[in-house]
Amino acid sequence: MIDDHVVQYQMDGISTLLWIYFAVLLVTVLSRYFFIFYTNLLGQSVIRDLRDRVFRQINSLRLSYFDKTPIGTSTTRTINDIESVNTVFTQGVITMVADILGIIAVLVIMFITSWRLSLICLTTMPVLLIATYVFKEKIKAAYQSVRTEISKMNAFLQERITGMRVIQIFNAEKQELKKFDEINDRYTSANLRSITAYAIFFPVVELISALSLALMVWWGARGIITDDVSLGALIVFPLYLSMLFRPIRMLADKFNTLQMGMVAAERIFTILDRDTYIEDEGTLAPEKLEGRVQFHDVGFAYDQHNYVLRDINFMIKPGETMAIVGSTGSGKTTIINVLNRFYEIQKGDITIDGHSIREYTLASLRSRIAIVLQDVFLFTGTVLENIRLRDESVSREAVIEAAKMIGAHAFIKQMPDGYDFVISERGNNLSMGQRQLISFVRALVFEPDILILDEATSSIDTETEAVIQYAIEKLIDKRTSIIIAHRLSTIRHADNILVLDKGRVVEHGSHDTLLESEEGAYRRLYEMQFEEVG
Repeated sequence: MIDDHVVQYQMDGISTLLWIYFAVLLVTVLSRYFFIFYTNLLGQSVIRDLRDRVFRQINSLRLSYFDKTPIGTSTTRTINDIESVNTVFTQGVITMVADILGIIAVLVIMFITSWRLSLICLTTMPVLLIATYVFKEKIKAAYQSVRTEISKMNAFLQERITGMRVIQIFNAEKQELKKFDEINDRYTSANLRSITAYAIFFPVVELISALSLALMVWWGARGIITDDVSLGALIVFPLYLSMLFRPIRMLADKFNTLQMGMVAAERIFTILDRDTYIEDEGTLAPEKLEGRVQFHDVGFAYDQHNYVLRDINFMIKPGETMAIVGSTGSGKTTIINVLNRFYEIQKGDITIDGHSIREYTLASLRSRIAIVLQDVFLFTGTVLENIRLRDESVSREAVIEAAKMIGAHAFIKQMPDGYDFVISERGNNLSMGQRQLISFVRALVFEPDILILDEATSSIDTETEAVIQYAIEKLIDKRTSIIIAHRLSTIRHADNILVLDKGRVVEHGSHDTLLESEEGAYRRLYEMQFEEVG
């Protein structure tokens, strides 16, 4: 336009070139819209599917993974790290390819327009490449530190907020605030290191760009005098330089974004590649179990070395109730964990109705066994949703019937909105007894064939316990039951009592039979509790 029309005072072709310019500009705007929209759509689609895969994998992992991994770390992997993977698509590979193609196109046009000016402008390129490399290394280290510190912060916050009651009970706010300040300072310092790298690199690039522009003006002005450079080339080259240095400046940042996305992806696939899940290769899926449970020389260790259960042997006949007692750490709850295949045993075998528990599918095995724990976990949602765990196959009428059977219907109806009353996180707006009653209904509404009570009445007051004790006795008459209890007065009705000590069965028999042994472990436990009460 300048060389052929403006300088030559020929205005005829200018209008045509202007229309071409506006047409190209419109195509550029539309192309950029579709580029931004579809790269983000691709990224969001990928991380949506990736979140599903990660959460599905976490659901299938053994409990040993959660014993060793802080909750905040898993949360960081599922949320923050997956968001970092999204940047690989929105700001990483595709945009880097686009920038590289843009740089190549600009260089080609620059050399076609004026190879002399192009060479002069590119004399500063080695300095730019060195600055870009240094920036890339600094920002990579800073970003890795940021990711590590935010994972630690999430884990710390998750644990402290969950245990806030304990912190306030023991007046430990100042100590915990001091610890959080240290973590927060490290996180802030890591971010400041990345900010410092940006604050140095971008002005350096601007300085190099200005130096290239100065060399171009100096050489171009001489070229116009000697007719080696046209006026149009001298005017358009500053635009070329801007189009050249802008993507180069951003490439270093995008390369680090790509690296951080790959680091985050590596952490995510560390979870996805874990094989620490319970194998579900069984084929048996009966609609009902007789309830004959037998342990055959069972040995189990959480760490594969220090055995918690040693040579455990016992049998529960269908419809019988067996109580398990023993000191803390004797292995009572561990027996429940391995029966439900939350952990895999290392020695022996466990059978139900004559079949190894490995022969049953996990879903069918756990659907026929109900557990009522001492520490009741309730989710945010209505009472009805917490009882049936959003299983729409369980009707409202079935829930109400189970609640009446267990004696919980009266207190549920007294709540605002009754069964539609919204429970807060972890059931904090309910008493311990109310939570325990809801857990009883939740266990019984699915009509299990094997019922397990793990210190289920320990958090219930005497009046509430009296309400549900009759219901418990009536329910365990109809199904195989296992009761873990510290209060021995609650297990007198058990058909058999298993006494554990350091992972071994030391006594086995009925309440009256075990009391006959003057030196027996059960009698010692019973007399100790009798003395405490008396």
